[in-house]
Amino acid sequence: MATPMLEIKHLKKYFSTPAGQLHAVDDVNLTIEAGQTLGVVGESGCGKSTLGRTVLRLLEPTSGEVLYNGQDITKFNRKQMLAARQELQMIFQDPYASLNPRLSVAEIIAEPLIVSKKYKNKKEMYERVGQLMETVGLAPRLMNSYPHELDGGRRQRIGIARALATDPRFIVCDEPVSALDVSIQAQILNLLMDLQDQQGLSYMFITHDLSVVKHISSHIAVMYLGQCVEYAETEELFAHPAHPYTQALLAAIPVIDITRRGKRWETLQGEVTSPVNPAPGCRFAPRCKYACEGCHEGNMELRQISAGHWVACPYAK
Repeated sequence: MATPMLEIKHLKKYFSTPAGQLHAVDDVNLTIEAGQTLGVVGESGCGKSTLGRTVLRLLEPTSGEVLYNGQDITKFNRKQMLAARQELQMIFQDPYASLNPRLSVAEIIAEPLIVSKKYKNKKEMYERVGQLMETVGLAPRLMNSYPHELDGGRRQRIGIARALATDPRFIVCDEPVSALDVSIQAQILNLLMDLQDQQGLSYMFITHDLSVVKHISSHIAVMYLGQCVEYAETEELFAHPAHPYTQALLAAIPVIDITRRGKRWETLQGEVTSPVNPAPGCRFAPRCKYACEGCHEGNMELRQISAGHWVACPYAK
C-alpha cells in the first residue's frame, strides 16, 4: 500500500495562558493522499488555522507527528526543514497583510527563490517570476507595482505565485478566499483547482464556508474546539452528516427555497466549552440536544461508522 503524502498523528498544540493550557489543537489524526484536497471546516476559534500552521511548523507542535512522505518533519533540524519548506508552502488568509508593502510584485514572488538559492543569476530568477505571474493570471506590466496599488484578487494571486515559486507538492490554503468578493472567490478557486490538475498538488483547504469546501475538497474534516469530530469523503459527509455539530453546520447553510419562508432556523443552545484546561468528555455536549451522562466521561475518539466515514460521537450511526 502506497504511503500517504501527509499523515498527522496525535498532533497537539497548546498555548500557555494565565488560566492554564489552551488546547488549540488536541490529538488530531488526519491523512492526505497525493493530488487530493482535505477541507478543514469549523466555526471561528476551533483551531483550523493553528492546525495548518502547526503542520508546516510555523508553530512548533506540543507533541505528535507530521509525516511527509513517511518522514516526521517535527524531528527535522533547521537545515532539513529549510529543504522541506520548498515542498511545503502556505497561502495566507489576508492578501494584504501577508505581503510586504515595501517590495514590488516581482520582489515578493522572487523572495522564496532567493532564500532557497534555486537560481544562480537574477536573469534566470526573474524569468521564473514572469512564468509564475503568467501561471496565476497576473499581467507582466504589474511586475513593478506594489501591493497597495492592486485589488484583493490580484494580491491573492501574488500570494499563490509566491507559494508556487519553489515547486511545492503540498500547500496549506488558510481561508484564501474569505476576504474576497464572491466573483473573485470563484476565479481564485478555479485557479487553485486548475493548478492542482496541472501540477498534481495536494491541499489542506481551511475555511468556514461549507459551499466553498464542497466545491474544492475530496475529503472533509470537521473541527470543534481543537478536535476533529468527523472525517469523511465530501459527498458522504454532505449526504450523511453523523455528528450533531456537523448537522448543525449544514443546517445553517442558507438555501434559496421559498417553501422555507416563515420557518425558523434551528439554533444551537447552551454555552461553548472553554478550550483552557477542558474537562474530559465531548466538548460539544453542553450544546448538544442528544447529550447524556455518558458524553461527559472519557475522551471522544474517532470511530468508523462506514467505509471511510469517522465520527467522534458514541451515538452517531
